[in-house]
Amino acid sequence: MTDDYDFESLAVGAAGDGPSPNTKDVASPIHLSATFGLDSAGYPEEGYTYSRFANPTRDALQDRLANLSNATHTLATASGMATISTVCLSLLRPGDRVVASDSLFGGTTTLFEELADRFGVEVSYADATDRDAVADALDASTELVWIESPTNPLLKVCDVEALGDLAAEHDATFAVDNTFATPYGQRPLELGADVSVYSTTKFVNGHSDSVGGVIATADEDLHEEFEFVLQDLIGAPLSPFDSYLVLRGLKTLPARLSVHEANATRVAEFLADHDAVETVNYPGLASHPGHDLAASQMSNFGGMVSFEIDGDAAEARAFVEDLDVFNLAFSLGGVESLVEHTASMSAATLSPEERAEAGISESLVRLSVGLESAEDQIDALDASLERI
Repeated sequence: MTDDYDFESLAVGAAGDGPSPNTKDVASPIHLSATFGLDSAGYPEEGYTYSRFANPTRDALQDRLANLSNATHTLATASGMATISTVCLSLLRPGDRVVASDSLFGGTTTLFEELADRFGVEVSYADATDRDAVADALDASTELVWIESPTNPLLKVCDVEALGDLAAEHDATFAVDNTFATPYGQRPLELGADVSVYSTTKFVNGHSDSVGGVIATADEDLHEEFEFVLQDLIGAPLSPFDSYLVLRGLKTLPARLSVHEANATRVAEFLADHDAVETVNYPGLASHPGHDLAASQMSNFGGMVSFEIDGDAAEARAFVEDLDVFNLAFSLGGVESLVEHTASMSAATLSPEERAEAGISESLVRLSVGLESAEDQIDALDASLERI
């Protein structure tokens, strides 16, 4: 992150895509052209040729995200899964080993299992909140260490700096999925990560109207490999229009996350005191086992809360289907509040055994706490809990 401006100023665009010297655009223009004219035959060394390789709107977004992530390079991709796939396909070969957190987004786990089944990549899962457990899982063949912090959906907090040191000792690339925290709440590259990825679909864009992802790194060699795989092999960069939407969303990211955090804190405190709730997962609560660590490496605890209803799967599903104010929907991180029954929604691709191993019970509910008033959110939660 540049030393010249604070995060809030960078998010609005103080060090990046400012007004064009010719047109004085305050908002970055959308360059929808799929191809660009050339002055002569051949492949030019600079300038734009084809939007799969480079586009002015996407470049403006990538420059701003690099500033916000304290990265030298970023790549904006067509989805969060395109981001994860690009990193894995760039780094892993048959016989390589991945050491991953045992609490992950279901899509990431599915990808790792497919890599193991189809391409002979060994995948080992460890409790990433336990440094010794990760250390025991590492060996000479480990090419990639992959964690989330906070994790989806249990909001576990991992010591990013300590795990980065472990990965470095084994010459493994250390990647952190920073989707829940965002660059505003946490900057993994400053804590020792080689790669920081996140889904822009969520809080970074923040308006539930764009799907995308980002790879951020300060390693030139890694960036070149990611760029080749993304642009030449997968062919999944972020579209110009979606790049524009994310640029727009970034302008309000700090302001939105401040409200997300304030509302999530109040919601989590309410749930923690409710008789119909067994456990609440939110790193902003002093009772959370990772609270002190989160406070040391995060500047914002985020807007995600998960909790266990004191009941069975049928009661948990009845709760989310009955709930007012919170939309029953996939995804998270928009201005509107969302709710899901995790076992039947985002973790549905996992087997019951895999969910049990990951600590995802049939009564787990995940909330993406939005920008509505906290009073309305709490009233809706209370009413639905009372009805079940």
